[in-house]
Amino acid sequence: MMEKTTGRIAVLADTSLQRHVLQQALAGNGYEVVLNSDPARLDDEALDACAADLWLVDLAQSEDSPLVDRLLERAAVPVLFGEGHAPERHSEHYPRWERRLVGKLKRLVGDPSQAVGPSLEALLAEAQRPNRLELPKALADTPLQAGEPARQVWLLAASLGGPAAVKAFLDALPGGLPIGFLYAQHIDASFEAALPQAVGRHSQWHVNPARQGDPVRCGEVVVVPIQRELAFADDGGMQLNDRGWPEPYSPSIDQMMLNLAQHFGAQCGVVVFSGMGSDGSAAAAYLRRQGGEIWTQRADSCACPSMPDSLREGGYSAFSGDPRELAEALVNHLAGQCA
Repeated sequence: MMEKTTGRIAVLADTSLQRHVLQQALAGNGYEVVLNSDPARLDDEALDACAADLWLVDLAQSEDSPLVDRLLERAAVPVLFGEGHAPERHSEHYPRWERRLVGKLKRLVGDPSQAVGPSLEALLAEAQRPNRLELPKALADTPLQAGEPARQVWLLAASLGGPAAVKAFLDALPGGLPIGFLYAQHIDASFEAALPQAVGRHSQWHVNPARQGDPVRCGEVVVVPIQRELAFADDGGMQLNDRGWPEPYSPSIDQMMLNLAQHFGAQCGVVVFSGMGSDGSAAAAYLRRQGGEIWTQRADSCACPSMPDSLREGGYSAFSGDPRELAEALVNHLAGQCA
């Protein structure tokens, strides 16, 4: 099978700010920007030489552009027009604008997160045994709650580079903690069944699929379904809805954060690992208002730092570290609650 390449995008925009924001948005979501130019500075030769899978044209000036007319005559690939003025990256309107743009790109040139699935093969082949953290005395002395419905549930959220990071986090995390996890991973649905073994094979945590009506239990990691939205009943039971996730992400980390915070309030948290785009940023303020924690993987330990970076830049992340440091911080956080 041929390896799928990242979608190549050529950008024509007549303001430097728009070119800059589009560059960041496209690269952050895994697309390769092969050209980013003011139409006034591009000639026919450069136009013909550009190898792109899609042209993204965003012009503030309404008058006709001869170059754009020639592009429409010659282009053998889709040309996407008029996404509108890009909001400031940290404004409340940015996530909606980005989701709309990424949704169109996924339909036209494909989804870069499809590269996540093949990366599971390396994790399944990994033989190294983890160096697990010690369980603090404050937690070791409390009655074991494994298998009991979790009063505190944290979401592990990830995209590109996520499975390796989440595995490192779970490998370091000792069992016996009074907590349950959800794991929302952007990945093609065909790889969903392989995800639990890939991230949990060396861990003391049981990685399971979601179960209709059953609560998240202490000592387990529940994989958030790719194709069905996961919510919670009043008694904490998981509800697998017939509807899918809001586009363009499956699962939608924003929606999962909203559903989690709505039910668990201050007894929830989110750890955002390596990933593309800014999924999670739109729901971060609500989760924080409900009393939930948001932590992020440190950029230099990410395969792709865009997703955790967007939360840090928005001022939502209370702590950042590599996967092992995040595991250690969580152990200490839970031990502090028992003191």
